Amino acid sequence: MSQNPDIHALTNEDPPTGEFELIGWIRRRTGALPKVRLGIGDDAAEIDLSADTRSILVATDMLIEGRHFTLDTASPRQVGYKAMGVNLSDIAAMAGKPIAAFVAVALPRSHGIEIARELYLGLEDSAREHQIAIAGGDTNSWHGPLVCSVTILGEPTPPRAVTRRGAKPGDRIFVTGPLGGSLRGRHLHPAPRLKEAQSIHRNVSIHAMIDISDGLTADLGHILEESGGLGAILDADAIPIHPDAIFESARDGRSPLEHALGDGEDFELCFTVDPADSARWISESQSAFKPIQIGSIRAEPGIALRLTDGSSRLITPKGFDHFDIK
Repeated sequence: MSQNPDIHALTNEDPPTGEFELIGWIRRRTGALPKVRLGIGDDAAEIDLSADTRSILVATDMLIEGRHFTLDTASPRQVGYKAMGVNLSDIAAMAGKPIAAFVAVALPRSHGIEIARELYLGLEDSAREHQIAIAGGDTNSWHGPLVCSVTILGEPTPPRAVTRRGAKPGDRIFVTGPLGGSLRGRHLHPAPRLKEAQSIHRNVSIHAMIDISDGLTADLGHILEESGGLGAILDADAIPIHPDAIFESARDGRSPLEHALGDGEDFELCFTVDPADSARWISESQSAFKPIQIGSIRAEPGIALRLTDGSSRLITPKGFDHFDIK
């Protein structure tokens, strides 16, 4: 008899078929704990520190050679910079302030020490830029590829940590910058929107927010799902398109808009704000930083794209999935 019974037979569930189904499967089996204010399902967890209102944010992400980068096209220093940056972007998505990072690496046996030194320099570059301490971690060596996992601790900024849940019908949808074509090189040099997120958080009530790592429509879809199965309508003419998306379009024939909607690894923020609050904030803002309004939240599920002629059509969210082998 097998010593490892089929877990799906025990739970009467169909097996998860993709990354986000797997995360959902794990989430349903993770019980609530009194110290975990916010657990699986957001950009970072929020953990209570004491009986008062103090809490800490915890975000972790892993980069694997052959999946997220190759050392043929990226230097170890670039990998280190990206590994730190993607985690800082998760703290930005909560409107948090980063405090300290912990780094675990699995180094290839061949040239492991040289790779480690360059990797650390990249981690240090990003940490110094964003005033965060590298406070510990773990180092191992093996016969496999380079793996780098970073865990960042942060603290919420008043009045609270911003989560993916909380969007409401009528909310305006904003992004913090142009999208698409990040594989031209921007994906190796993420610029987490920490200061921008904190500034927005001080000046307007953000209902929901996420960083754009998997793709605009995929990540907006997480906000819609976490907010109770809402929908959205995006204005095609309002989506800010990065010049890299135009370059990629000329290379592969996909439209610049398609790249902007689904490429991912832009590490901009997508967030929702009450319409009256957003109008006041925009009119009163003296900042040179201007988020771009791209659409609105609606009660009807699904993401629709409104075209120049005023017509609209439903679109399928597209983005990165670690279990997509195509």
